[in-house]
Amino acid sequence: MFKKKLEFTFLFVILLSISLLVFNFYTSYTFKNNDISENFKQRIKIKEKEVLQYMKQNFGVTYKFPIIVTDKFKGKLYGLTSYKEGKIKIYLNKNVMQESMDYMVQSVIAHEYAHALLFKLKHFDSKVDGHSQEWKETCEKLGGVDCQQYVDRHEIIMSKMPFSSTF
Repeated sequence: MFKKKLEFTFLFVILLSISLLVFNFYTSYTFKNNDISENFKQRIKIKEKEVLQYMKQNFGVTYKFPIIVTDKFKGKLYGLTSYKEGKIKIYLNKNVMQESMDYMVQSVIAHEYAHALLFKLKHFDSKVDGHSQEWKETCEKLGGVDCQQYVDRHEIIMSKMPFSSTF
């Protein structure tokens, strides 16, 4: 009798584990191969609107920059602001968004908007990779939470290598 209960319990645990693995695989596959959810899009829009209100309130200007969600990032970089040929774009990393949406909304959008605003105002300090004291103050004035430099130089360098690194 005890042996049958143990076998049943073991079988139940195996089936439950397989079900969870299949569910997690399906969720990841769906997220990776589809556009972000309307809920995520709405949260980004709401935060962007908030950032723009802070920009108007604290800087007297409103510059809206395109926010592009992409899965082309390598590594764990959350966001990036590009300034190329006079055009400024904000990129958010879709690959980390599923696990970190709250962090993206609370910190990354204002962080990248601070870079974009300083690019627009021509206040870029390349000596500190754009993370100057002025940038930090700008980030905070745009409603950023925990405005810090989150760049892991080793990770960025290794993500550009043509091979995978485990160190």
